[in-house]
Amino acid sequence: MIRMVLAGPLLLLAACGPLAGGNQSERAAGAASFPRADRPVAPIVSTRWSSEEARDRVNEAEDIMDRAGIRPGMTIADIGAGEGYYTVRLAKRVGAKGRVLAEDILPEVIDALSRRITRENWTNVSVKLGAPEDPKLPENSFDRIFMVHMYHEIAEPYAFLWHLSPALKADGELIVVDADRPTDQHGTPRRLLTCELAAMGFRLEEMIAKPTAGGYMARFRRSTARPDPSSIVPCALRG
Repeated sequence: MIRMVLAGPLLLLAACGPLAGGNQSERAAGAASFPRADRPVAPIVSTRWSSEEARDRVNEAEDIMDRAGIRPGMTIADIGAGEGYYTVRLAKRVGAKGRVLAEDILPEVIDALSRRITRENWTNVSVKLGAPEDPKLPENSFDRIFMVHMYHEIAEPYAFLWHLSPALKADGELIVVDADRPTDQHGTPRRLLTCELAAMGFRLEEMIAKPTAGGYMARFRRSTARPDPSSIVPCALRG
């Protein structure tokens, strides 16, 4: 059952997590058979949109993890992990019997995050370099996949989601947190997000306002098989 609770003001974000490549004139081979997004793709601005201390003061990560049902022993992917704000908090929540895979497409970000993971001794975390069109995740591996303040920066959303889909377990969920504004303003309109995910076989389970996380949180599950790339019709929702 879809539940949508979207009242309340939304906070404006200064910059967002780094998982994109902007509009590209030359496409990667893994994206060539997929349609381009019929809307702007936000450029990567920064690896953070607010300090970890400020985010913790409003209980951002704990609130999102509670709503996403994160429990000890789960296996989680943190896509567009950036400096690791969610990565380390997810690692603490899933505990020694759980695992977190932190992924990003920028080598320098992965290097810095790897140093943090080693320095802070997060033994249940691994890091991985992905690509704008493919997060390169192992199949049937994750209870939850997190995409926080980065969806609007994905340069090839249809190819990206198509490659991501098999990584979820049968009862797994995709968790998206973003701001409710146009993609060129570093957000994703709710209707656009739902449309693009539906085109790739994902069903919206819940969408709620999360002002303390800078906008909204949406939970999706796989409902149909991945479409043939040639059959995908890009969503054209604006605003």
